[in-house]
Amino acid sequence: MSAIATLGPADMARSASPSDLPTAHKVLALGIMSVGFFIAYLDIQIVAASIKEIGGGLSASQDEVSWVQTSYLIAEIIVIPLSGWLSRVMSTRWLFTASAAGFTVASLLCAYAWDIQSMIVFRALQGFLGGSMIPMVFTSALTFFDGKQRVIAASLVGALASLAPTFGPVVGGWITDNWSWHWLFYINVAPGLLVTLLVPLLVDIDRPNPGLLKGADYLGIALMALFLGCLEYVLEEGPRWDWLGDDTIRHCAWISALAGAGFIIRSLTYSQPVVDLRALKIRNFALGSWFSFITGLGIFSTVYLTPLFLGRIRGFDAWQIGTALLSAGVFQLFAVAAYSAVANRIDMRWLMMFGLACFAVAMWLLASVTHEWGWHELLIPQAFRGFAQQFCVAPVVTLTLGTLPPERLKSASGLFNLMRNLGGAIGIAGCGTILNDRVNLHFLRIADHLSAVNSNVTELLNSAVAGYAQAWSDPIHSQTAALKSLWLLAFREAQVQAFADAYLAITVCFALAFFMVPLMRKVAPPKAPSADAH
Repeated sequence: MSAIATLGPADMARSASPSDLPTAHKVLALGIMSVGFFIAYLDIQIVAASIKEIGGGLSASQDEVSWVQTSYLIAEIIVIPLSGWLSRVMSTRWLFTASAAGFTVASLLCAYAWDIQSMIVFRALQGFLGGSMIPMVFTSALTFFDGKQRVIAASLVGALASLAPTFGPVVGGWITDNWSWHWLFYINVAPGLLVTLLVPLLVDIDRPNPGLLKGADYLGIALMALFLGCLEYVLEEGPRWDWLGDDTIRHCAWISALAGAGFIIRSLTYSQPVVDLRALKIRNFALGSWFSFITGLGIFSTVYLTPLFLGRIRGFDAWQIGTALLSAGVFQLFAVAAYSAVANRIDMRWLMMFGLACFAVAMWLLASVTHEWGWHELLIPQAFRGFAQQFCVAPVVTLTLGTLPPERLKSASGLFNLMRNLGGAIGIAGCGTILNDRVNLHFLRIADHLSAVNSNVTELLNSAVAGYAQAWSDPIHSQTAALKSLWLLAFREAQVQAFADAYLAITVCFALAFFMVPLMRKVAPPKAPSADAH
């Protein structure tokens, strides 16, 4: 805290550039911003392991309580690409402060929600306010630091971006088991207040420009909100409602497609678009956005699949699931140190290829999953995934954002971060569809072999009937129970094979991405922009 005492606003005003500030001040400023960044990312998944408890506390059905997560994601995915324009209007300092304060208040409202409808509204508000903090931390890291320090800063921010979804279910499960689901939101209050109070004292990157409100592309904002909001709804609800077989899903898909086309045309033709789609003409940015999409797909899909497997197949509770997943976070912490040691010595494209390869290996190992797998069997794949996340995310941040001119950095950062979250949404939806469709296919294939001509099946049934006969004297009850146990056994194995299919699909995505990395140009990151550039 000594940096606060020795450096006031007057000292910062005299600095020629944010990068000219003392290193201790820059580290503290980015650290405080990263607290807000982390809790905003953490809250995406923190409710994942506690949905049943929240639904019970609010007397909500399973369909209703799923919106506790969906509403947050829809609001967040809308505001992320807007954050660049909003930070130019309000300045990074005051937008981040307002977002942190609003996120804290919204968290308290979630804790005090009186029914499911109020919870959905408050979660949407929380997602909207938290989402704007995410891109600003990436741009601030690149503004505060240059040279080798920039690489280290980008690696730490990248680590937080991939650690938060991993730790979300772990933290959420532990809190709910030991206290109550209300504390999932109470824990945001202290860090939220800390960020709200300290960001105005430490962060002074740019100046507000309210004049941008005049002539802003409000039509483009409306089209983007319709496009992303409806798309997120379709992706979240599609696997449960048979996709286009449901009227609401089909209508939302049409609205999203038409609004998306209108948004793209508007952004490419309007003189001052809210989102800089023209940045996609830059090869590294276009490819980097694609790699951000793939890493988001992998990280969020795995955080979705593995807890679901452990809950459905092994019957683990929230705490057991959390501890089984914890190893990935531990290995990623080791990877942060390893990456920082080699990032300034090895071409980042090679480091990214290493990360993508490790993630593909992790998914390939998970594709051999069986119904007996627990934390011990998951350890090796989790180790690969933990290392992979750091080497996937950090290099692409530097290669994609670290080479953009300062005047394009903010709006491009919003698009870059949007691609990661969009990849996660599409990945989860795709995995949900694979689980729904492939379970039926595998069950029918297994059932084809469960016939009376199969001696193993006959022996298994006779053994089960004999076992149940000891409890029931009625042979019909014994036979029915034996057939039911055989059906459950076949259904369990069909589910396990469907999970393996989902992991294999992710493996293919990362293998394809691996071979695309050489298309990126090797470039030296530029020095941080001067204050005048803002």
